[in-house]
Amino acid sequence: MEQDGDQLSARPALESEGLRFLHVTVGSLLAAYGWYLVLGCILLVAVFQKLSARLRASGQRQPAQAAAAVAPEDVVRRQEALAAARLKMQEELNAQAERHKEKLRQIEEEKRRRKIEMWDSMQEGKSYRGHATKPQEESPGGPSPSSLPKRPADRKKPLRGGGYNPLSGEGGGACTWRPGRRGPSAGG
Repeated sequence: MEQDGDQLSARPALESEGLRFLHVTVGSLLAAYGWYLVLGCILLVAVFQKLSARLRASGQRQPAQAAAAVAPEDVVRRQEALAAARLKMQEELNAQAERHKEKLRQIEEEKRRRKIEMWDSMQEGKSYRGHATKPQEESPGGPSPSSLPKRPADRKKPLRGGGYNPLSGEGGGACTWRPGRRGPSAGG
């Protein structure tokens, strides 16, 4: 029985020695590379969370894509609504273009009418400026301004004849006086 007792007492010594060896080995590893191991673990957790979020997002997209592929009626309805909206916008644009063309045509018609009125007033001997668009007021008591005879405008005659003026440079020959150059003399 003593042998059994020796073996029993030897076993805990081996286990304690193994634990001591493990403690020393792990302790020295943590002492040398502890911060690297901590940072590595943090990076692994972050990468794992990123990948799991991507997998969940791609899993959610697939049913949405499958639902869109399953319902072609919705796609056809959307395309028809889009075509109807485009047609409506095109009709509005065409209506605006027609209104613009009509406006331009009216402006051109008004210009043509004014030119005809100006031509008629010129043929009657009236001034074509201002009279074509303004209505004429006839006063019963006196003659109208357009019926009075027009006298030619007097041109102002120069006060003096074409005499000699040495300061203006006109008349008196080919030689004219010019002032000298300003500044210091150009000497050496």
